[in-house]
Parts: sequence; C-alpha cells; structure tokens
Amino acid sequence: MRAYVMQGAPVRALTAIALVLGLAACSRGITSTPGEAPNLEKWIAEVKARPAPPLDPLPVMQQFETFEYNAYALRDPFSTAFTDEGGGNGPRPDAGRRKQTLEQFPLDSLDMVGTLGKGTGVVALVMAPDKVTYRVTPGNYMGQSDGRVTGVFEDRIELVELVPDGAGGWLERPATVALEDQ
Repeated sequence: MRAYVMQGAPVRALTAIALVLGLAACSRGITSTPGEAPNLEKWIAEVKARPAPPLDPLPVMQQFETFEYNAYALRDPFSTAFTDEGGGNGPRPDAGRRKQTLEQFPLDSLDMVGTLGKGTGVVALVMAPDKVTYRVTPGNYMGQSDGRVTGVFEDRIELVELVPDGAGGWLERPATVALEDQ
C-alpha cells in the first residue's frame, strides 16, 4: 500500500481557492448597503415613533414632628464635670512614661519560664508570644494594663495593674504570673 501525499503547487492552489471562497462567503455580511436591510430601518423608525413611557411619580416626603429641647438647665449626661477625674488623689497611669516591650502583650499570654539568682537578686525569665525570653526585675512593666512588677520570687512574679473603675478613675488590682510546670 502506497500513500500519495500531495506536495508543492497543488496544495498551495487548493489552499488559495478555499481562502477565496471563504472570503467571498463572508463578504456579503460585512458590506451592506442601506437598501439591503429595510426591515431593520422600519423597526427603528417604529421604535422612535412610540411615545415615551410615563415616569413614576416622585415619592412623598414624610413630615417629621419637630422636637424642642428644653432641658438646658439640667445636667449634661455626657459631661465629665461631675466625675472624680479632676481630683488627682487616686492612682493614674503615667502618660509620659515610655512603654516597655512586655506591655504590648496581654498578661495571660506571658509565661514565666524560670529565674536567675537567689535571694533579693532574683531575675525572672518571661517568654512572650513572639517566642523571645525577657528578663524581668521589680519596677519593670508588663501586660496591657500598666502592670508594674512589685516582686520577683522563684515561683512567681507579683505585680499591680491599673484598671479603670468606670467613673473616670483608676483602681489598683494585684496580679500574679506563676512559674509554668514543665
């Protein structure tokens, strides 16, 4: 069995003929004259001649009842004039104090992992959520509630936090971070 493959000029000639026939078939749709589509022009004229549909009526504006505020002589509920903020007798956070590294983490996310030293020179080792171990001594701050470390012991860290009392003042609250059992 032999297979004959057309080569050279016959293949080019057949390709050229197919291309010309394809273009001739498509050219009628591409070039159209105004007389070739009378139905389309008639339809466009009919649509333009139709009257426009009526517009929806405008919505009715609601009339609201006016209210006159007559309680000028009463106490302003949003004023801080009647709170104990101006006293200055209670504890207050030091707004000018520079924040320490362990104050960016919540107190319950800090873990005491050990201590260094003995007696009064004990330094606590605290691991933060960023997996870095920090040294903590009395006077350092940790936690997000202005927690000042008051004592470092071999099994715990004691501190005092400042929390708002709800009336514009602050309360001191003791807190403890215990050594983890591993």
